[in-house]
Parts: sequence; structure tokens; C-alpha cells
Amino acid sequence: MKDFLFVYRSDFSNRPQTSPEEMQANTKRWMDWIGTIAAQNKLTDRGNRLDLNGKVLRPNNLVTDGPYTEIKESLAGYSIVKANSLEEALELAKGCPILAAGGNVEVREISVM
Repeated sequence: MKDFLFVYRSDFSNRPQTSPEEMQANTKRWMDWIGTIAAQNKLTDRGNRLDLNGKVLRPNNLVTDGPYTEIKESLAGYSIVKANSLEEALELAKGCPILAAGGNVEVREISVM
């Protein structure tokens, strides 16, 4: 099996305010979805959420605000899963809760160096 990176992206500027109960329910959806992947023994690293703030280091040591300040979509987090093919990894990604909230999942094979 190969490892695949799931990169979660979402436009946080259009998200409505959520109550603590809604946040808890959303967290449960994420844990349930990740749990189904783990139950198939296909979870390499559950990953983490990423803070919205960051900096980008460019050539010549130029530091800019970022990342991706020119687009609305922000990197929200990541996970690493095991699958036999990109198509199988995409099937695992189809249940991701971020899709129901208008976000997306980028699926990339990890090439071992």
C-alpha cells in the first residue's frame, strides 16, 4: 500500500458562527469519519488542524504574509492514509465532513525519497 496525503481546504471567511454544540457535533463527524478509515487499517496519521495564520519564506529570504493571501481558500489541516491507488484514496476522501461545508480535499500520493 502507498501513503496518500489528504489536504483539507475551506473558505473560512464565509462560514457562519457556530454554537459550541454545533462545533462539538462537527468534531464528532470528523472523528467518526477518521474512525471508519482507521477501522479499515488505512490510517497512517490522523493529522491535525492548521492555524489560519502563517508566513511564507520566498527566495532571497523574503518573508510575506500568507499562505495564499490572494485566495479565499485556506489550508485547514491534513491526514495521511494508506491505499493501493489514487482512486482508492479518493474513495476514502469522499466521506470527509469538509465537503458538506463547501470545502475540498486534495489527495496526493506521497513519494518516498
